[in-house]
Amino acid sequence: MTAAPEPISPKSSRVSAARRLAKRNFRGKERLFLAEGPQAVREAAAHHGAAGTLVEVFVTVEAAERYADIVGEARAAGARVHLADEDVIGDISTTVTPQGLVGVCRFVDTSFDAVLAARPKLVAVLAHVRDPGNAGTVLRCADAAGADAVVLTDASVDLYNPKCVRASVGSLFHLPVAVGVPVERAVQGLKDAGVRILAADGAGRDDLDDELDKGTMGTPSAWVFGNEAWGLPEETRALADAVVRVPIHGRAESLNLATAAAVCLYASARAQRAAGGCRSVTPS
Repeated sequence: MTAAPEPISPKSSRVSAARRLAKRNFRGKERLFLAEGPQAVREAAAHHGAAGTLVEVFVTVEAAERYADIVGEARAAGARVHLADEDVIGDISTTVTPQGLVGVCRFVDTSFDAVLAARPKLVAVLAHVRDPGNAGTVLRCADAAGADAVVLTDASVDLYNPKCVRASVGSLFHLPVAVGVPVERAVQGLKDAGVRILAADGAGRDDLDDELDKGTMGTPSAWVFGNEAWGLPEETRALADAVVRVPIHGRAESLNLATAAAVCLYASARAQRAAGGCRSVTPS
């Protein structure tokens, strides 16, 4: 029979340490971050880092009953489980309405060299992306499209910002993510690995529909997405093999970053899986 979680005092040093993970400098020092909510904690428990990704879990009585399977998975992954009252969860959590379950996790990013060594066929590169919600959503889109990796450049938002982690909805734990890579190194490294560089830009010379019609999208590709407000600077666009715009067929002025990223990544994913694409297609 599985033992019940042990109650933890609001004054515990474990609570204080978890609370401080809301701050970037403390996350970087401890190489730990928060995963809030049942989906994130479940994915963290399933992720197998070198020393175990999920370190500990704080859970209310109600959440422990509702998500008993997740608590069991957390324990099986080697995490310590603490029974906490709602005030403690509210103190640790960065959301307005916590779901009663917060995990403390070890950093999961990988090196850029490891990304290249895996010979990726589809990569999302976030260059100067500053909004954590957008970054997490693009990561989720990349995961859904079957991308092989995501790269956050050195001028982009912190991968472990709580809002970024929440917006990824667990996808942070599903695919390799490299952080702090200078954009020039990211582009050159991917080019040297045989990956075509596509810069997504609303004013791009090349049209995404035309690229699909020409059959150029089936090769290994990396999409470079820029800042939410000003897009990609000219020096970054100049590094790309093509600067591609998503066509606007209606009257909308533009697409937001995450929507444009989803369209671009799925276009590449579809082309790569079609006959003649760079991914083998196996019968289901």
